[in-house]
Amino acid sequence: MIYKVVLIKIDHRATEATRVQGILTDFGCNIKVRLGLHEVSKEFCANDGLVVLEVEGEAALLKQMIDKLNAINYVNAQMIEM
Repeated sequence: MIYKVVLIKIDHRATEATRVQGILTDFGCNIKVRLGLHEVSKEFCANDGLVVLEVEGEAALLKQMIDKLNAINYVNAQMIEM
């Protein structure tokens, strides 16, 4: 079995998360698992974060999603296959 995992680093969550969410919604049928991580405490909430996706679908379609994500300022998306 091959696992396809997409890592998305967002450096300005406050301004870019809405755009990222829109793209993830557009490709929602290709997302099996989604996990969002960012540093948070009583005194601090980080403005950067990481989204981890397990995805499924045709390579060209997944590349399209990653390309759209990477077109957003302060966003870096990469896919790993294991």
